[in-house]
Amino acid sequence: MNKVTIRRFLVMNRLPVAAFLILLGLLAGFKATWWIAWIPFLIAIFVVVAHFLVGPMTLIQNYVEIGDMEGAQQILATIKYPQWLYKPIRSSYYMLQANISSMGEDLDKAEAQLRKSLESGVPEKEYEGTAYLQLGAIAVKKGKTKDAMENLQKAIKIGLPDKDNEATAYLQLSGVCIQRRDFRSAKLYFNKAKACKATNPQVVEQIKEMSKYIARIPG
Repeated sequence: MNKVTIRRFLVMNRLPVAAFLILLGLLAGFKATWWIAWIPFLIAIFVVVAHFLVGPMTLIQNYVEIGDMEGAQQILATIKYPQWLYKPIRSSYYMLQANISSMGEDLDKAEAQLRKSLESGVPEKEYEGTAYLQLGAIAVKKGKTKDAMENLQKAIKIGLPDKDNEATAYLQLSGVCIQRRDFRSAKLYFNKAKACKATNPQVVEQIKEMSKYIARIPG
C-alpha cells in the first residue's frame, strides 16, 4: 500500500485503530510493565479525539482539487456528529455541504448549511465573504431581492478571495437593481464589476452579456 492509501485507512478507521491500541496497551501492561502501556493508551486518546473533532475532513481536499464532488460527498456522509467537530472544521464541513446542495439546486438546504457554516465561525474573512456571496446568489434565484442586496453588499464589505468573485458580486447587484428598476445603481454596480478586470472565462462572458443590456438602458 502507498502512503495515501495507508493515510486514508488510518483516518477512516480511527476508532478500530484506537481499540487496537488499547488492547496493545493492556497486553503490554499485563505481559511486561504498565510503564510502557501508557504510550499506546495516550495515542489511543489522541486518535479518538481526532475522530470526533477533526473527522475525515483532511481527506476531502484531494477530492475537491480534482473536482470529484461525489467522492467528497461520500467522505462527508461518514461524519455522523458534525456538531462535535472543531469549530473551523465544522464551518468548512457545512460550507462544502452547501456547495454540494447548490449543485443539486436544493437551495433551501444550501442556505441552511451556509448559515450553519457562518454560525460555526468562518476562520478567514474572505471565506466569510464567499458564504454571503453564495447566500446572495441563492436569494437572487428565490426572487428575494432585499435579502440578495443585503447579502451581496455584506460579501463585498467583508472581502472576497479574488477579483473574479468580487466582479460576480457586483454583477449580481447590478442584476438585482435592474429587477427593482433602479437603473442608475445597476449601471454603477456594472461599472464596478468591469473595473475588477475579471479573468475567469465564465465571469468575463457574463460581463459581456450584461454590457449589451446595460447599453440599452436610457440615461
